[in-house]
Amino acid sequence: MENPGYIALSRQLALRRDMDVVANNIANMNTPAFKAERVIFREFIEEPEPKQPLSFVQDFGMARNLTEGPAAATGNPLDLAISGPGYFSVETPEGLRYSRHGRLQLDGQGQLVNSQGSPVLSAGGAPITIPPGGGDVTVAADGTVSANNGTIAKIGLSEFEDQTGLKRDANGLYDANDQPAQAATKSRVMQGMLEQSNVQPIIEMTRMIDIHRSYQAAQKLVTSEHEQAMRAINKLARARQS
Repeated sequence: MENPGYIALSRQLALRRDMDVVANNIANMNTPAFKAERVIFREFIEEPEPKQPLSFVQDFGMARNLTEGPAAATGNPLDLAISGPGYFSVETPEGLRYSRHGRLQLDGQGQLVNSQGSPVLSAGGAPITIPPGGGDVTVAADGTVSANNGTIAKIGLSEFEDQTGLKRDANGLYDANDQPAQAATKSRVMQGMLEQSNVQPIIEMTRMIDIHRSYQAAQKLVTSEHEQAMRAINKLARARQS
């Protein structure tokens, strides 16, 4: 394969990665608090011969759309949305994780947990237990959890200087990657609400069509290079036979 074919192939590999990311965005357009992602591309220059650089495309990394998703009312007192850049602190078997997915529930011991059963921590870093028979649970804007018997705990909200440094984990969780968490000062809790995904389906579908067309164009170039090479080989073969 000649150089144009290799360049087109590098483009196809990048487009396939881009398509995977778009497909994942579409699959999670109804996942609470999901943040859409984009692939970051850059030019990769290689010089196999002096003064003959070849320009390839390379997927360099990922960019996450940190725009806050719309809040939808659910009427469930244990559904909590965060307005602002804050995150819930969640204790998992893999260690401390952070999440904006606020569909919470009570486990068999009365602990406040996420949909995977992992405890949501208080501002002091301890699990939050709701006493039985305490009546309706209310959550104030600052995260204070109360029942008929008074204040129970305060939900721990954390903010980060650089949210882009958070590594996406499974089930809507994020790993801070040793980035220090700070007590939230710009965030508030909204009870009976859920933050929705910020994925825009129409935009994602348009991107998927564009990626498909670009892939087809690159494939035509690969096919053209292959056919040109075959014609050259056949011409040389006939020349030797004559």
